[in-house]
Amino acid sequence: MRIQDIKLAIVGLGYVGLPLAVEFGKKRPVLGFDINERRIKELQGGHDHTLEVDGAELAEAKQLNFTADREKLGEANVFIVTVPTPIDEYKQPDLTPLVKASETIGAVLKRGDIVIYESTVYPGATEEDCVPVLERVSGLKFNEDFFAGYSPERINPGDKEHRVSTIKKVTSGSTPEVADLVDALYREIIVAGTHKASCIRVAEAAKVIENTQRDVNIALINELALIFNKMGIDTEDVLKAAGTKWNFLPFRPGLVGGHCIGVDPYYLTHKAQSIGYHPEIILAGRRLNDSMGAYVVSQLVKTMTKRRIHVQGSRVLVMGLTFKENCPDLRNTRVVDIVNELGEYNVNVDVYDPWVEAEEAHAEYGITPITEPKQGYYDGIILAVSHREFVEMGADAIRKLGKDQHVLYDLKYVLPSHDADLRL
Repeated sequence: MRIQDIKLAIVGLGYVGLPLAVEFGKKRPVLGFDINERRIKELQGGHDHTLEVDGAELAEAKQLNFTADREKLGEANVFIVTVPTPIDEYKQPDLTPLVKASETIGAVLKRGDIVIYESTVYPGATEEDCVPVLERVSGLKFNEDFFAGYSPERINPGDKEHRVSTIKKVTSGSTPEVADLVDALYREIIVAGTHKASCIRVAEAAKVIENTQRDVNIALINELALIFNKMGIDTEDVLKAAGTKWNFLPFRPGLVGGHCIGVDPYYLTHKAQSIGYHPEIILAGRRLNDSMGAYVVSQLVKTMTKRRIHVQGSRVLVMGLTFKENCPDLRNTRVVDIVNELGEYNVNVDVYDPWVEAEEAHAEYGITPITEPKQGYYDGIILAVSHREFVEMGADAIRKLGKDQHVLYDLKYVLPSHDADLRL
């Protein structure tokens, strides 16, 4: 297949797939496919509720068409799969979306076609889990009748500086010739350049360790915060001082959620355990990071008790629900750990987040955010996400939401240290 013969389809139009489809749609004809018909209608109307792409960018992608019709996928000969790869309740990889996407593509797969995966997986998943599905459904043989590639996504939700085209892209293919074609295809839109990995498994491994490394580093800083809190030392002051050395890494403590950092390590540890190795450092970091919500609540409850604020039946405002600031992304947000832990103390919790769609929050977590917090109403306030709206409010406006006697916990260093009662 020559690059000019490629008929491209993007399967999955979420935070990863849509920006990719838009960039390709500026250069060549692209079919954007998603099983969610509501999502397709939204995009056809020029709106993206994830806010990753605005109306002007959608309009600029003049060669991009959207569909939920599986049969239309048969018009493509190169498929890029960008579906979610979550974990289940037991923290095991859930490949269901990936398998279903592979079944959908397998039903229309033809001789000579190429299927490229971008979803985060463990090393070997493309060739060991996805390709067999393609073979079974299509009746075709891998690397004879059809081929595969892997190019891990590096989307950072809410980041308007580091976009899909300005982040260097790792590419790979199931044969040297396919690897060259996959690399050339991405070079059409990636101005930052590409890195062609030696094989698919290397590209998969590179992706899964990017966020595992961040997770372990944040776990270290979280543990340091626990130690410094016991010593009565301000963690941010320590990190600022240490940060004056040129090679000190600027990580900060906090909740670790989202679609990548809080998930990817479990994909790697699952694979490691399946081959007989039990990871120590990675899983220790995961346990510590997953415990931070309970720690935050314990600190709040202790402080309220010391100030003679009755905890049971009290009212606490949690400001922010998304997994990070200035985006509506709720995937794997660990703010829910704080909400659930407060519930164990029979605390009445209001969640306020101007970035969140209430229907989505209720469907995903059973939480219905309030539209506006009440003045002088709360016994405790937790600044859980540093949305720009909260930064702009400042300490005085946030304090006015609390009763005369209340506790303000600044989880994200939104306020100067003297303006908060508690910080990590």
